[in-house]
Amino acid sequence: MKSFLKLQCIAAAVFLISCTNNNDESAPVFPEGSTEFVNLWVQDSMKRYYYWADEMPAKPDYQLPVKDFFKSLLSPKDRFSFMVNTEDSSSYPRSIRNMYGFDYTIVQLANNEVVTVVKLVLQNSPAFNAGLERGMIITKVNGKVMTAANAEAMASFIKDQTVVELTVGKWQNGSVTDEKNITVYYGFSFEQPVLSKVFEKNGKKVGYMYIYDFPDGMTQTLYQKFGELKAAGVKELILDLRYNYGGSVSSAAALCSLIPSGLSSGSPFIIFKGNKNGGEVKRTFAQQIAYDPKALDFTTLRANALGLQKVFILTSNSTASAAEIVVNNLKPYMQVIQIGDTTLGKDMAGFVVEDKRKPRKISWQIHPVIYKVFNASGAGEYSSGISPQSNVNEFAGLPLLPLGDPNETLISSALNGGYFKSADHEKNGNIKILFQSDVPPVMMEK
Repeated sequence: MKSFLKLQCIAAAVFLISCTNNNDESAPVFPEGSTEFVNLWVQDSMKRYYYWADEMPAKPDYQLPVKDFFKSLLSPKDRFSFMVNTEDSSSYPRSIRNMYGFDYTIVQLANNEVVTVVKLVLQNSPAFNAGLERGMIITKVNGKVMTAANAEAMASFIKDQTVVELTVGKWQNGSVTDEKNITVYYGFSFEQPVLSKVFEKNGKKVGYMYIYDFPDGMTQTLYQKFGELKAAGVKELILDLRYNYGGSVSSAAALCSLIPSGLSSGSPFIIFKGNKNGGEVKRTFAQQIAYDPKALDFTTLRANALGLQKVFILTSNSTASAAEIVVNNLKPYMQVIQIGDTTLGKDMAGFVVEDKRKPRKISWQIHPVIYKVFNASGAGEYSSGISPQSNVNEFAGLPLLPLGDPNETLISSALNGGYFKSADHEKNGNIKILFQSDVPPVMMEK
């Protein structure tokens, strides 16, 4: 899944599980196809790869349902490992974003009024096609009023549906106007485009780039976009990762290679630290980028590098995984000015563990935490998130403006050097976030 931080093959032969035999002669033997047989395979796989393998129970209950057995192996420190049955679509994590293509936040205003704000609508998603827009206010779902008290129940309800009717309006002068009903159907959202713009600030050109995620094969797009910014004479860069759950580490490395000055093909990019089997793996920018077989090489990418000394990065608590790697791993090479909210805190990487035998005997896939990640200076351990230097509430000025608008709250703050100076900020500075719909889909569903 794209939302689970991918680690491109460090050594493909090590990563592919094709055997379920337990080398321990005293290990139990279960009939093929039984729940116990699957659970033993899960245990063997986790012993080999799981970051917290040494904390797993010595005598788990093999009779538990597979998902419950898997959960019984997990460390209390693990928020992110999950597993799915490829033959059962209901076993996959669900989110409003990946089902309908939008996210919302319930906020309490300075006057204690509670409103539900649409903060993200994916391009060419069911929500987009239904007419939903960033900045709209949701007042009802299927005729029921949205409140802070019913927020979690309402989010669960939406995820249990295949079609929802939203009553939405616009925020104008402190109230909701132009209410209307729109119907959003469950469906597929297409790959999101990279948005780039050039702003003028005090005679200096500032580049802006909004990156929704890090899919494989995006180096050509990054190369093109940075080429355009370089040709425009950009001297500063605002990187918007506020809703970026992550994706491919190789794509994140490619992005990082295009921003600072002074990099060479041998410049260290990342350190992966695993269990006693995984050990420690160090990768340069060039090496990590090359794990994407479709990627442009490091030298080619560097031809369009901006060569900057500092970068502004916009974050929220939806910024996760590979997006957090961008924030952390640029720090050894340039000044990173982080604006917005503390990130999610996924300082780890993993890859899919599955049965590679032919014919396949087990249909389950495990998505375990396998490595903790660190930058070239050895800095990591940000499981509580990476805190911004400038803490700015995205909802400090309603209505929310489109991403890429220079007057939008976080962008305006970056253009002002990290400070948000506005009458709206003073008026709405006491806004509190009560609930957010975008719990990353990699989070284990309970």
